[in-house]
Amino acid sequence: MFSPYNRFARTRVRAGGNPVRSQTPGAIGSAYDFFDMQARFRERVHTVSGGEVAGILVAVFWAILVSFLAVALARLAQTLRATTKLVADVTDQAVPLLADASSAVRSAQTQIDRVDAIASDVQEVTSNASALSTTVASTFGGPLVKVAAFGYGVRRALGGRKDDVPAKAPRRTVIVGRTVSRRDKRDLRKKKD
Repeated sequence: MFSPYNRFARTRVRAGGNPVRSQTPGAIGSAYDFFDMQARFRERVHTVSGGEVAGILVAVFWAILVSFLAVALARLAQTLRATTKLVADVTDQAVPLLADASSAVRSAQTQIDRVDAIASDVQEVTSNASALSTTVASTFGGPLVKVAAFGYGVRRALGGRKDDVPAKAPRRTVIVGRTVSRRDKRDLRKKKD
């Protein structure tokens, strides 16, 4: 507030605080009032020290930092909301998939049990067939060999052996592990005669 006696105005301020308007230069409300206010402002101007400037800069820096942190926290909150929604969706979809997978595993186990039963039946049939072939071979094998040998002997006996033509000698003769050539065979025959 102005003092009751304004040094620039040559009039006294009224009791209500309103100055008396006058046309005198430097009086409040006159044309010179603007310049008077500038002068009064210059009288009241406070110079700012370096510490105050540094304090203002630090305050501005912290305000900017807090703004960036607020933006980062807002984005982090948004990311966490999206992640929560994604996990909920995956859970909603995973439960039916797990139920389907469980039923598929049960079905595969049933099929494996059936294949196991079939494999054991095939193994039993194979062992029965092996036993049957062994039985047939032992039952009919000996007599069949005898019949074949008898048929070969009869054929040989009846088959064209003439008395004056000697039987063909085999190409090789094995005598106790050693092979004898034709010439040696002839020599052996001559010795026997």
